[in-house]
Amino acid sequence: MTPEIKPVVAGNWKMNGSSNSQSMVRELVAGYDQKLQGQVDMAIFPPSILLAQTASWLSGSKISCGAQDCHANQSGAHTGDIAADMIVDAGGTMVLVGHSERRVDHNESNDEVAAKARAAWQSGLTAFICIGELEAERRSGKTLDVLAEQLAGSVPDGATAANAVIAYEPVWAIGTGLVPEASDVEEAHAFIRKQLVERFGNAGATMRILYGGSVKPGNAGELMAINNVDGALVGGASLKAEDFLGICEAYRNMT
Repeated sequence: MTPEIKPVVAGNWKMNGSSNSQSMVRELVAGYDQKLQGQVDMAIFPPSILLAQTASWLSGSKISCGAQDCHANQSGAHTGDIAADMIVDAGGTMVLVGHSERRVDHNESNDEVAAKARAAWQSGLTAFICIGELEAERRSGKTLDVLAEQLAGSVPDGATAANAVIAYEPVWAIGTGLVPEASDVEEAHAFIRKQLVERFGNAGATMRILYGGSVKPGNAGELMAINNVDGALVGGASLKAEDFLGICEAYRNMT
């Protein structure tokens, strides 16, 4: 945790979910009680086709929602893509950009990620900018070099605590059940914080840095207590209300 920064636990549904997910969302709303609301923010990122429905299900609650990606342009001949303005129109307030599965499966570059973040800001969305190293890069001792390159290239000028969240996801830990040692997570997050402060000053000191990579109720307490870990970006465990709420519960008794 970082003093003075309210953490956020965000669930990335990836290519999962349907209209039947309403019951799960209702469980989240019911379990996210007033005390927990005061200790941790909650957000979910459903597939874009479910975004408007999800926003409707969350109406009147304190849970935010957003999209998993956006295009750098606000309109045009881009079949299958969605614009940041469309996310706003559907009820979203945030968007993931640069997730490792977009970087790997769609060959997204740092420049493309930064362009998407700028488009998000132009529409008033908070950009959750994802960074993280591959297994081969970690094994060769290049983790911090990769993080420095991705931060420099993917986070546009003008980033603030209000418009940007950084999500560190070691790619080799996503969905594998593997989790870095606490000391490795602490080193990575401390490095990210240092880079943000050097570039953005006080804004970098107050920006939220999330950890993502096989976060579960059983390890959330240890991970969320690490210095400069200001919440989690959760994949598989966000698909079950009990598990997702269990991760949020790690903050119930934290000070």
